[in-house]
Amino acid sequence: MELAWARVERTIGLGTNRLTHTPGNVAFIKAAVDAGVQMIDTAHLYTGGQSEETIGAGASPAPDGVIVATKGGFGGARRGRPDVLHAEIEDSLRKLRTDTIRLYYLPRVDPETPLETSLSAIKDYVDRGKILHVGVSEVTVEEIERARKVLPIAAVQNHYNIEERKYDDVVDHCAREGIVFVSFFPLRAAGGAAVAEVARRRHATPRQVILAWLLRRADVMLPIPGTLSLEHLRENLAAEDVKLTKTDLAELA
Repeated sequence: MELAWARVERTIGLGTNRLTHTPGNVAFIKAAVDAGVQMIDTAHLYTGGQSEETIGAGASPAPDGVIVATKGGFGGARRGRPDVLHAEIEDSLRKLRTDTIRLYYLPRVDPETPLETSLSAIKDYVDRGKILHVGVSEVTVEEIERARKVLPIAAVQNHYNIEERKYDDVVDHCAREGIVFVSFFPLRAAGGAAVAEVARRRHATPRQVILAWLLRRADVMLPIPGTLSLEHLRENLAAEDVKLTKTDLAELA
């Protein structure tokens, strides 16, 4: 995937919503980078801040080509206020042990704070060079376009997988506009008999087939399956080598 802001050879990243701050998990983050992971996704609230702390300990300074993405403003109404976002961005910078966050998401549209107000608060940090690129999460096409009137949107992160396809129009919009579509919970899907049969034919695991289907869905697709296992991480990354045929895709449609 080669876009204006992200040149990555690996199109499968790592989600870290269960990552706690232990020596073993710090070593896991280092091993994940060594294995070729180029997108590590976290958030201010994940495991009470331990996820960011662990990534800061294991991947700071981030090697060239590795994007550590985080987000703030989770937790319900009024969490998208500028004062909340500013405080959480400062905390994320500290925990990640960095002066600059490569990609920062507004994770939800606050029902009591206009989207434009929340993004303007994040833009303050873009203007200061503390955030390089901005994304939005769990959004519609209309919300993406509202966001783009405030500042450039580099990535959209929505819940999407082989069974959860309510954001098909958002995937298509991102593909047309050259916006990275980051699929969270990409493996939260049973798959069923069709996935099992395609996996048998391709000498792959069902998880790999589900990820391979996502990668074929759009050139801008970047799934972030979560795992704490280096074995599972390597299995996920190997899905990039699973080549699905038109027959396979028809069965999985």
